[in-house]
Order: sequence, then structure tokens, then C-alpha cells
Amino acid sequence: MSDGVEIIPVREMHKFNEGALFDYLTENVDGFKGPLQISQFQGGQSNPTFLLHTPERDYVMRKKPPGNLLPSAHAVDREYRVISALQKTDVPVPRTFCLCEDDSIIGTAFYIMEKVDGRIILSPDIQGAEPHVRAAIYDSLNDALAKLHNVDVDAVGLSDFGKKGNYFERQIGRWTKQYRASQTDNLEAMENLIKWLPENLPDSDDSTIVHGDYRLGNVIVHPTKPEVVAVLDWELSTIGHPLSDLAYNCMNYHYMHPRNGGLVGIDFEASGIPTEQAYIDAYCKRTGRTGIDNWEFYLAFSLFRTAAIVQGVYKRGLDGNASSKVGEEYAVFTNMLATLGWQKVDR
Repeated sequence: MSDGVEIIPVREMHKFNEGALFDYLTENVDGFKGPLQISQFQGGQSNPTFLLHTPERDYVMRKKPPGNLLPSAHAVDREYRVISALQKTDVPVPRTFCLCEDDSIIGTAFYIMEKVDGRIILSPDIQGAEPHVRAAIYDSLNDALAKLHNVDVDAVGLSDFGKKGNYFERQIGRWTKQYRASQTDNLEAMENLIKWLPENLPDSDDSTIVHGDYRLGNVIVHPTKPEVVAVLDWELSTIGHPLSDLAYNCMNYHYMHPRNGGLVGIDFEASGIPTEQAYIDAYCKRTGRTGIDNWEFYLAFSLFRTAAIVQGVYKRGLDGNASSKVGEEYAVFTNMLATLGWQKVDR
């Protein structure tokens, strides 16, 4: 099992005034002392992420990317707010130190949190691990999600973090618009989902904090124990329906990701990884549910939403003349996700 994330020198396009940052941290972070060395985490996160190394301790900085951005995109202030609010709960999150919304310091808003030591595991099959280790990691992943959904939104001061109710209706509308804005082909399965989903909304209208991108690759696993010690990448978090997170987390059971693989065709017993039903049952037990009706709807919604996101990445690649190989891969991936989503509910 590798750490999964490479640390590289700061990319040219993401360089900023390091002296100004040093002065700001000295003034605003208790106990901060230089000298300061700055490097960048490799990876496709839309908010560039940096490692700040000092002799005393390491910090992590997340900032908005440079350039003109959509008003609601790359909301590092929302990320900072939710992580800070969850400090008082049993959800494993990094400790936060400060949020700077003054663009004059390094050119964009940013926040600072602790660097949590551990492993980032990108492949869902957790290659090279013993079965009992895989079982424990998945159980801890399940436990952290249940803990998040059990948080009392009002008690932690997040009652205005998003709208309560009608989550799926609003999300389907939003992602349909996003998809239309980046559409390049006519995908029959996507059109079917755009029509079917709003007509088949579930009766349950629960509201909790949702992460929005909850998966193994977005948590830190303890350096030696099979235990989730921090949940990362809260960029898409809001108030929403908890089963959207669970279904998104279970998509690996249904397809193979072009880069990271998945759990299709896995020998669950031999691998130690729980079956999808066992994973759902464990979550239900932890959140006080007796079961889940219309599971196919939640899966279809997650596949539809992911297809819309991937289509956006594909279109941006085309507009920015990204390499055609990546472009074609994303176009095929969008179609595969939509087709699979439609297959879940078409009967």
C-alpha cells in the first residue's frame, strides 16, 4: 500500500509570495516558527494543496486556484467552516488554524490545517493488504461516514450551511444544467436519467451534513493501523440527503474506474472487503435505519451526477486542448457511467 500522493515543487502557475505567507502565519497561527519550506501535493484536486514544512511541525494549505472563477466554485471558506465545525464531534478531521480571505496576501483566499500523518489509498481493492486489514479499513470508512451523518447540524452551528429538504430535486436540476453547459454528444442514457430521476424522487427527505465526494481516496488511513484518521476534500460538502453519500461511496461495487480500478469481480470472502449489502447493513446499523428502500434510485443519481462532473472535465480538456488520449478516456467514462445509471432503474 503506497501513500498514493506525490509531493512536488510548487508548480509555476501556482507560485505566490512566500514571504507574505510567512509573515501572515507568524502573526496568525499560534506557535508558528520558521524557517518555512513550501512544496505542493500532486493530484487533480481543484483547490491546489501545499505542504508547509517547519522544524517544529508540518502544516497543509488549501487555496483557490489563480484566475477568474465561478462565484460559488473552489469555496475554501466553506471547506474551512465545515472542518472547523466538526472539530467538536467524533468525525475524524484535521485541526484547522486559520482562514485568510484577504486576496492581497498570496493572491487568493486560503486556509491552514494540520498535516495528518498516514496513508492515502487510491485503489478500492487496497492492493497488497491482508484480508483482515482490508476488512478493518472498510469498517472504519463506514464508521466515519455514519458519524458524519449522525452529527446534529444545528448543534455544531451549520444550520445555514445548505438548504434542508428537496435535496435530490435541487441536485438533479443543478447537474442537468451543468451537463447541458458542457454537453458534446447526445447520450441516450443521460437523457433517460434526466427525465426519469425527477419523476421518481424517494419519499424520504432526510437532511444531514453530506461530504459530496466520500471515498477511500479522500481519507487518510493511520500510518500503521487500519483506521481512518482524517476525512479530506470537503469542497462539495453541504446539507443534503445522507444516502447520496452512501450511494456515491458504493459506486466502486458497480464499475471499474479508468485509473484507480474498483470492486467489480472481487472475491469478497478471500479479499476481506465487505459485499455492498454488508457495507450498507453496517451503515444502517450505525445510523439507526432498518434498511433502504429504492436503493437503485440513489445509485442511479450518483452515477448521473458523476457522469455530469466527468463530462465537465472532458469539455474543459477539449477547450484547453488537453491531450486527446485523456479526452477520449473521459468521453467513454461519461457514457459508461450514464449507461450504468440507466441500467440500474430501467426495468
